[in-house]
Order: sequence, then C-alpha cells, then structure tokens
Amino acid sequence: MKPAVVVHGGAGAGAELSDGCQRAADAALRQLADGDTALAAAIAAVLVLEDDDRFNAGTGSALGLDGETVEMDAALMDTHGTLAAVAALRSVKNPILVARDVARTPHYLLVGEGAQRFARLMGHGPHDVIPDTARRKHAALLAKMAAGQRPMAGVDNGEFARFWNYDSVPTVAGSQGCDTVGAVVRDANGHFAVAGSTGGSAPSLLGRVGDTPLVGCGFYAGPAGAVAATGIGEYIIRTMLALRVYHWIEDGMDLHDALRKGIGLVPPDANTGLIAVSQTQSGWHANASTPTAER
Repeated sequence: MKPAVVVHGGAGAGAELSDGCQRAADAALRQLADGDTALAAAIAAVLVLEDDDRFNAGTGSALGLDGETVEMDAALMDTHGTLAAVAALRSVKNPILVARDVARTPHYLLVGEGAQRFARLMGHGPHDVIPDTARRKHAALLAKMAAGQRPMAGVDNGEFARFWNYDSVPTVAGSQGCDTVGAVVRDANGHFAVAGSTGGSAPSLLGRVGDTPLVGCGFYAGPAGAVAATGIGEYIIRTMLALRVYHWIEDGMDLHDALRKGIGLVPPDANTGLIAVSQTQSGWHANASTPTAER
C-alpha cells in the first residue's frame, strides 16, 4: 500500500504557514522511509510544528487571557492500540512527546499538575519561554477585542470577564484562533496513525480543554483510516466530529465527501478544518484558511 501523510497547521491560520506543514510532512515521510511506524511518522510531523513558533502548539502556544499562562493539549492514536493524551499541560516544549510517554502508563489521559509532574519524571525539562511572536499576537488581538470584535463565534465578549478565573485582574482580550496542529499517516502496511497538539483557544478561561485530547472529537484512527480536526473545540466536541467522519469513511463514503459533510456539521462562521487518510485516499477540507501539506 502506498504511504500517505496529510498535515494541517490550524483552521484560521494563514496559508503563508504552508511551508511549515510541508517540512512536517517531509519529516513524517522520512520516518516511513526508514521503516518506522505510522505513529512515529505522525509524531515526527507534529514535532516540527511544535518547534515552529508560528504555530499554536508547543513553543508557539497561545497566551491565556492573563497574557502569561500557557496550557497545552496533545494526543495520539494508531491501529496497533496506542491511545494517549495530555491536557492543560504547562511548562514543556513538546507536549506530543509527553503524550507518547503517557501511552506507556496504565492511563489514557493525564491533565494539569499531574501531567506536568509526569513530564518531569519522564525527563522533559521545564520550558517557559514565551516567544515574541506569541506576545505580538496577544497585543494585536487585545486591540481587536477592544474595537468590538468577537473572540468566538456565538459567544459574547463579556462572558470571559464574567467568569474570569485567573489570578490577575480581568483584561480585555481578543481571539487568537484555535490553531491546532495535526497529522494523519498511512504506512506501507496499511496501518494508520494520528497525532495532534495545541496551545489552546484564545480567549479561554483557565483550565479550558478543547477537542484536541478527546478521542473521537479532535482525532480518531482505526482500521479504515485516520482523521484529525481543527477549529473551535466546543463545536467539534458537540458533534464528535472526527469519529463521525471516520464512520462515514468506514461505511464506504468517498473520503472527500465525508470531509465536506463533516465541515457542514459546524456553524459556517466557526473556522473548522479536517484532514484524513483512508485505505485508498487522503485529503483535507476546511471552511477557512488552513495551511496544509499532503504527501
């Protein structure tokens, strides 16, 4: 079976980031060429994007409403039975590697302080560098919010101040998007894998977890293929978007038709993207600018 890789850099992110997705896809292909697994290839792709601070994952993760806090999610799954995730994880460089280590434990999902302690136990040192790109995005979006732009489709700006749960005094904040990164892979043996990582949605309350680490919502892999979603997690979770698209593909629907149908399940003003591979096809579909690469 011909190997296939599809990578996305987040719904709503600019097409100018496609070069990063291309590098990520190439990294995945190199893993496959070296005889590694589909999961190792998917992780390799996500690592490239986590290390590129233009993307909202790993080193480029979005700042919380307080302008300082960073909480990250990551997840992975393959057709060999591997399933693991972390959520609301702080102070690491590559959350996808922590998720990979969670797969060695009896658990599927570790969150918050426990996930951070686990990361240290596994040798992942502290990483609290906030790049200038993240600070510039945050400052620019504060200005946009002050001008009356809504941060999330269907959500009034005042809700974030009303339910403020950071230690600092409430501030006006703008939308930084939901630029999850993700990869789906099919290897030459017909095995599938998916991996995803995100710095979260901005704005969001402290402790918010989106679709990225929730199996069947932001990601799914099975014998028929692998699917990853990106966008506003609250909409993706409500529809269990990745699993629903996977089932359509499993039932024999054309992959591209399944992706288009999946995008139709979310409001048109909610930036959303989907990538997938099946036994015979690969591709992506989105209702907003979404940097991607397909190999």
